Order: sequence, then C-alpha cells, then structure tokens
Amino acid sequence: MRTVTPAADQFALTVEQISAASVRPDITLIQVPAPSRLAPFALAMTAEPTDIDSDAFSGRFVLLHDPDGVDEWGGTFRAVIFARAELESDLLNDDLVREVAWSWILESTGGLEITELGGTVTSNFGQSFGTLSDRPADGFVEIRSSWTPIESASGAPLDNLGDHLTAWINVLVCAGGLVPLPEGVAHVAHARRRG
Repeated sequence: MRTVTPAADQFALTVEQISAASVRPDITLIQVPAPSRLAPFALAMTAEPTDIDSDAFSGRFVLLHDPDGVDEWGGTFRAVIFARAELESDLLNDDLVREVAWSWILESTGGLEITELGGTVTSNFGQSFGTLSDRPADGFVEIRSSWTPIESASGAPLDNLGDHLTAWINVLVCAGGLVPLPEGVAHVAHARRRG
C-alpha cells in the first residue's frame, strides 16, 4: 500500500483548489506534463482560445511545490506563468506596451498574498518592405512572471491556490484583449487532458 505523506496531501489539496477555479468559456485549459526537475511536486496547465481558428493568445501556468522550501523562492510554493498575445496594430510602436503588460501582472496579483514577484515582458514587431510591403505589420507581447504564495506558520498557503490560476487567466484576458465576462461560467475540472 502506498504511503501518503503530508506534503502529498498538501499538494493534492492544491490540485483540488485549482480544479475548482472558475474559467471563462472562451479559454480552454489543458493539463500538461509538469516539469519534474524543478520541484518534487508540480502541476502545469496551458491555455488557448476555445475558438480553434484563433491563435491570438496562448499561455502556461506552472505551480511548483518543494516541502523543504527553496531559498530563491522564499517559501515552499512557486507560481510561474507565461502569456503570449498578438499585438493590435496601434500598439506595435508604443513604447509603453511593456509597462502596460507588467501592469496586468500587478493588477491580477494585487489581491493575492504573495512575495518575491518578478518577471520579464518582451515585445516584438515586424514590418515588411519591398515586394512584401503589402503585408500588414504584426507583433506580439510575451509575459513571463513568477511569485511565491505567502504561507501560514503551518506551511499552508494563505490564499486558495485556485486564485493564483485565476490571476494568470486575468493576465491572458488582458493580453488577448478579451471582453470581460461574469465569473463562474465554467470550471477547470472540465478541461480536457492532452497526452
């Protein structure tokens, strides 16, 4: 019989919290293999538009857990997110696009109990010339960020960790230019698993 450790119990609770998080119907979440070398416990999800003909945005959410703690994290959990979205043409040459994208992180995590927040925003755009000059300019923004959920004295995160997944979804909503919708319209538990 397999022994369940307190750390495994804690991470199982975390997975339940994430599975119960509300997700928009225009975003499809897929559980994917998590990186196995970064922490003893990990969960990974990807996101893409539900409309299979759209590639306006994509993203990845990873939750890592090392019960022994990691000095660089300042705790035992670490949320790592990635979001990529096409830029609208009027934003392609905007010098503030990176600052605006970082503000999406700050707004989305503002209600969470976190520490060690950091990240990088990259924007890229291209313009065609010569025989290709009829092509419209295009570009994208990529957001990479990570943070540590603050824990109680018992080692449990102060937040419901499903709220950290929701913060990532909010970043995707901003990056993808999606219209705000009411929360609670679908659940991660209904996401299909690729594999």
